Amino acid sequence: MTPKPRTGSAGDILLEVRGLRVEGQSDDVWHEIVKGVNLTLRRGEVLGLIGESGAGKSTIGLAAMGYTKPGCRISAGTVMFDGTDLAKASEEAKRKLWGPRLSYVAQSAAASFNPAHRLIEQYAEIPVSHGVMGEGEAKKQAVDLFRRLRLPDPEHIGARYPHQVSGGQLQRAMTAMAMSCHPDLIVFDEPTTALDVTTQIEVLAAIKDVVRQLHTAAIYISHDLAVVAQMADRIMVLRYGELVEEAPTAQMLSNPQQAYTKSLWAVRSLHKKEDPGGDKILQIKNVDAGYGNAIKVLHDVSVEIPRGRTVAVVGESGSGKSTLARVITGLLPPLKGTVTFNGQPLPPALKSRPKELLRRLTMIYQMPDTALNPRRRVRDIIGRPLTHHLGLRGAARDKRVVDLLEMIELDRRFLDRLPSELSGGQKQRVCIARALAVEPDLIICDEVTSALDQIVAEGILKLLLRLQKELDVSYLYITHDLATVKAIADWVVVMHQGRVVQQGPKEQVLRPPHHPYTELLLSSVPEMDPKWLDGLLARRAAAASAKMAPVA
Repeated sequence: MTPKPRTGSAGDILLEVRGLRVEGQSDDVWHEIVKGVNLTLRRGEVLGLIGESGAGKSTIGLAAMGYTKPGCRISAGTVMFDGTDLAKASEEAKRKLWGPRLSYVAQSAAASFNPAHRLIEQYAEIPVSHGVMGEGEAKKQAVDLFRRLRLPDPEHIGARYPHQVSGGQLQRAMTAMAMSCHPDLIVFDEPTTALDVTTQIEVLAAIKDVVRQLHTAAIYISHDLAVVAQMADRIMVLRYGELVEEAPTAQMLSNPQQAYTKSLWAVRSLHKKEDPGGDKILQIKNVDAGYGNAIKVLHDVSVEIPRGRTVAVVGESGSGKSTLARVITGLLPPLKGTVTFNGQPLPPALKSRPKELLRRLTMIYQMPDTALNPRRRVRDIIGRPLTHHLGLRGAARDKRVVDLLEMIELDRRFLDRLPSELSGGQKQRVCIARALAVEPDLIICDEVTSALDQIVAEGILKLLLRLQKELDVSYLYITHDLATVKAIADWVVVMHQGRVVQQGPKEQVLRPPHHPYTELLLSSVPEMDPKWLDGLLARRAAAASAKMAPVA
């Protein structure tokens, strides 16, 4: 059984939102999140929504499907989807549309999959439960979409559980699930945030191709302006739940009208020092590491982190960046080699490390959705390490929590909120405050700004740099965002397939001539040009053809 053909024609209006207002409840008080937004989306069109954290992007994207998060409600306006007002439709009517005709790709795939079921089973559940096709046909289609989305070993990867694939692979599997019923409209909420630059190129190209082939309309939400430029026909800029400006993509990029929009276009530059610093707070020498006896991930890795400086580790998904962090934190004892902290060998296993050592070496994780306890309020999430490591209780602890919130540009109104009541950027800032709470010597930052918009990310980077200057704290900064590397790093380590292929001062690594793999990473950073992605893919295809051509 195959998906039913669409009834509309290209260019017909599919979605029309008028006067949309969405409210959220906090402390029994309702406050507006979205304030009278209008939008129109035609069949086959891609609309980009950009703006900083808290602008209402995700709330609008969900409301376009007639859905609001718990604690929120559509208080006014209409959401007309192909003749049906989703703002007033019954839950039963909307559930018949969710999946077959309306689909959503969440920002955090890790928090959206059922860990107890295989990927292909979760894929097939959607079209089968909606009567779109049988299980056999659904699984066959899954393999085809896995292949088109550049997932490795597409014939067999569906047999894996969510924890057995990387974050980038899981995000692509979620994109495939959203496309399983060939819906009329897909809302993409930061679908490439967790991906390294080279994987992001492949996924963007795959999404763009599939959207074109299926003639699917899309709302593409992102804080990455260059990514939106590759995907969207039109762009809407949002701030504080209101529309700032709207225009076709090329026009918006070449001639933004509003001062706020122009500020989003600004290039980040924080003028970081690049001297190697003094003594080394952490030394990693000739480390091998892996999982079990069969899978070896790190091969002879050596890295040093100077006190009060930032070492950035960059590379694709699967290059070994996060595995290196797990070795340093004691979550994965090395198979070979040594790790020294403040001149003393680090016990290989976490359980062997004393409490004071755990305080001095902390970590900020990539995915705040899975790093925060969903049942604990912000005051407890930040306050627990203050009590456990520093012995703070009562009023002293509460005061320190408020101080930490102010450092990350949140206020005391957030004290009693649950993680589900925070935006993605706010969740990550809470994670950062928790790590800073115990006044560590070294913080391992694992993609800490990947979920943040440009303005908020720049604020976090400035905060990290200020703390480094004031406290002489060191950072091991794991990232796939080379713009962030340019902004914050003193020393850059490039990893590929578990090996260090290049390292040195930032200017030396980023200045031509590059190592071939470093060149691949740099060439994969999206530019503010709507034609950049298609041009890059065409150049790479031509280069590949030239290599395959027989020699005359």
